[in-house]
Amino acid sequence: MKKEFMDALEDSPVVAAIKDNDGLKKCLSCDSHIVFILYGDIVTIPDIVTAVKASGKTAMVHLDLIQGLSSKEIAVDFLKKYTQADGIITTKPALIKRARELGLYTILRLFVIDSMAYETIDRQIRSARPDFVEILPAMMPKIVRKIVRLSPVPVIAGGLVSDKEDVMALLDAGVTSISSTNEKVWFL
Repeated sequence: MKKEFMDALEDSPVVAAIKDNDGLKKCLSCDSHIVFILYGDIVTIPDIVTAVKASGKTAMVHLDLIQGLSSKEIAVDFLKKYTQADGIITTKPALIKRARELGLYTILRLFVIDSMAYETIDRQIRSARPDFVEILPAMMPKIVRKIVRLSPVPVIAGGLVSDKEDVMALLDAGVTSISSTNEKVWFL
């Protein structure tokens, strides 16, 4: 299962991350095989996921950003039962564990905001055991390169990516892919 996801990332290394219905409409025609869903609520998330899946794309839901869902394992159960989501993105290791038990892809999102956050990355990854890690903000190629070397799982970089030069610098730093809400980046 993880190999299919990895193949999709390698085929189109820019992941469309959507934060509203306009982004949803536009991402359906971009080359990205994977869509990170960063918005919605308990009522709309099944329809958002259905639209992404109907276009033949993999739907990854950022569980922490879906209004009406708690940060408890039951939220993962809800997503599995009432949507066609392929996986989750979260900052919460307990949700990663539950999603793995349910056979969903998992991405642990980490914010590298200072040296203390950087120093705990290895421990967080080994504790949560996600399929992938997403590092934000992406625009720190030197730090991203260190994280790629440190991480036992593939690294996705996201946040503040705005052009082809940014994408190339991050790929050169060793990330598997780049996630972006910037629609211009989706169509590079």
